[in-house]
Formats: sequence, structure tokens, C-alpha cells
Amino acid sequence: MTSPLVLRDRIDSFPTDQVAGYNVRPGRTFPFGATLVPGGVNFSIFSSGAEAVSLVLFRRDEKTPVAELPFPDEYRIGGVWAMTVFGLDFEDIEYGYRVFGPAEPEPGDRYDAGQILADPYAKAMSGRNVWGVPPDWNDPYPYRSRLTFDDFDWDGDRPLRIPPEDLVIYETHVRGFTRHSSSGVSQPGTYAGLVEKIPYLRELGVNCVELMPVFEFDEFENSRINEATGEQLFNYWGYSTVGFFAPKAGYAATGRYGMQRDEFKNMVKELHRAGIQVVLDVVFNHTAEGNENGPTIHFRGLDNRTYYMLTPEGYYYNFSGTGNTFNCNNPVVRDYVHWCLRYWASEYHVDGFRFDLAAILARGLDGAPMQNPPLPEALAYDPLLRDCLLIAEAWDAGGLYQVGSFPNYFRW
Repeated sequence: MTSPLVLRDRIDSFPTDQVAGYNVRPGRTFPFGATLVPGGVNFSIFSSGAEAVSLVLFRRDEKTPVAELPFPDEYRIGGVWAMTVFGLDFEDIEYGYRVFGPAEPEPGDRYDAGQILADPYAKAMSGRNVWGVPPDWNDPYPYRSRLTFDDFDWDGDRPLRIPPEDLVIYETHVRGFTRHSSSGVSQPGTYAGLVEKIPYLRELGVNCVELMPVFEFDEFENSRINEATGEQLFNYWGYSTVGFFAPKAGYAATGRYGMQRDEFKNMVKELHRAGIQVVLDVVFNHTAEGNENGPTIHFRGLDNRTYYMLTPEGYYYNFSGTGNTFNCNNPVVRDYVHWCLRYWASEYHVDGFRFDLAAILARGLDGAPMQNPPLPEALAYDPLLRDCLLIAEAWDAGGLYQVGSFPNYFRW
């Protein structure tokens, strides 16, 4: 007998309202971000202090929005705004959020409805698709969130889990590793170029690569000029993250076509096939938004008091040395970091993570060190992450030294 559940469409696959000419319905609150669902896309975003939120839709590479959809107030549950929008062409749509709320820096609120914010949960971002190509500084939405469809064929690939005592780790920069013509690769400075050098890594006896930051960042955030040449200086290393769930498009030969996710996955698959683990250098101690004079990209305009450690006057604690400190042990931020790492371990099959300035993960909401910080313990004993290699750079720019204090972690 056939189950009636097989024949019946889900009740939440039907629209109930219209907003700005689009068929919509109350969305699913989890997972956060943009998720493809039957007939549409579910958008879910957290902003506890927002008075109103709008979803802003763009056609790919266009500067003017095609639509702005205010979330009906009844689509909010707690601090989560969720709406399913039907009939979107997910391959041609880019999106962001406009968030309305108080602009009162002293208590910590920096809402600005004049800004279109990127989705911090976006699985792909555009706007910096080709390395070194200057962005359009007049674009009102320079970091664009993209919808994604996961259909990569892993051919049975799984993380390798080589015993730590047997690892020979090679730290490298994806672009720098093959950018020079002496590398002899056909796609220099890219994930694909790294694949071409796998025989070289094997010849060295390497069985693990640790990749310097590959999450989306903006190489143009550095405004300084080389005094000797007059050339623009880049943020080359990438320790200033814009999109934590999104691989750097400018490191992909296919980045301009939005295929950076598949190119990254193929790199991991080929490294695994050669018996080489992949460890990512991750930066959760701060973000690219800087201090109170920095750009508003996402977190600051969504919920500044939640995502950053703030002084009583509303300024940013700077334990990272870069202008702000991510509020890692706030429950919302703790979940964000946790989900992000789970995503990279499950979706991209990475074998481990090296945490930059990891002592910040042990600071409480007021910046003081915690005796039993919940985030490091949650990661160390997570059922999905427990077999991942976790490496802590166990200090920070504020002088906190935590060597030997992280459970289940190795030291870098």
C-alpha cells in the first residue's frame, strides 16, 4: 500500500500571501540563510532588535534591485524573520537584506536602513569574482549573496582521518602556491591549479595541506599604496573574512561563472584521492567590518550587540588587533561558528581546522577569560566534528595565553 505522504504535497509548498507581486508564505525558521524548497526559496535571518526587515532581490550583476519584499510582521518568530518566496530563478538571483532599527551607538545598536546587508549564512558570494579586478565603488551592494544548488558528485569520497602523529603538514596559500609561471600549471593561482601540483606534494612526502584562509574576503579592503611603485596593496593573506560559508571566488578559475564551490570540492576530492588531508585556516576571532569606522557588511547592521564584544560605551573590544572581536560565546554566535564548521566538514569534506588567535574563543561576553568556555568544548566533542583535526593558535592580541587549555585540540 502506498503511503499517502508520498502522494500529497507538503502544506508549506503553497503560497498564502502576496508581497511586492511575489507569492510568499511564512517561512521555516531553520536553517538560517537561503534554502531551496519545493517551488521556491526559504529566507531566514536573525535580527533580535530589528523593527522591520526587507528582502532585497537583484538580477545577477545588476545594480538596481528588481524587488524589495518587506517581511510581514507575522512572519517573525522571536528574533528570526523567515519567508518563503515562490517562483524565483535561483541561478539569476542575488539578494540582501534591509534592516530597520535604532541607530544608537552608545548602547551598541548600529542599524542603518540605508545599507543593503549581505547574508552571513550565504553559501556563495559575488562581487569579488576575479582576483585583483577593482570593484565598482559606486555599487550600493558590493557584496552579493547568491543562491546555491548542491549536486556535486563526490564519487564516494570521505574525509581521510590520518592519525595526527603521522601527519606531514604543508601550509600554503592557494593563490601564492601556483601563481608564478614557474609552477607550470595551466590555471595559476586557483583551486584547479593546486590540483595540478598534487604530484609535487606527493614527491615531498606531504599527506596534509593546511590552506591559509579560503573563506570569501575582500582583497581591496587595504587602501594603502606601495610607495615605491604606486601600486595598490592587497589584503593578500585573507585574514579578514566577509563570507564564512562561502569559498573565495577569486581563487577559482571558474569564479566569474559562480562555480567556485564545485572547483573547491573537486580540489578536496583529488587531494583525498592522492592520500592528502585538507585542513583550513579559519578566522573566527574578528570580521572584515573593523571598528566603529569600518564598513557595514552584515553583522553590524543585523545585530551589532549580539555579534561583537562591546565596551559599555558601545565601542569595540579589540582583542584581535584588527578593530573588533567576534562575540564567540554569545549563544547565537556560538551556534553560527558551530554550524559553519559542520557545514565545511560535511559539505566540503575537509579534514580539520586551524583556529587563528583561538584564545578569543575562550573569552566571555565581557572579554574576560572563561573557565570552561562553551564554544571550544562544543567543537571538541561534537559528534560530526569529533574526528576532525582541531589545531589552536592558543593566544590573542590582547595577551591571553591559553596553551594547554583547549580540550581535544593540538597546538600550532
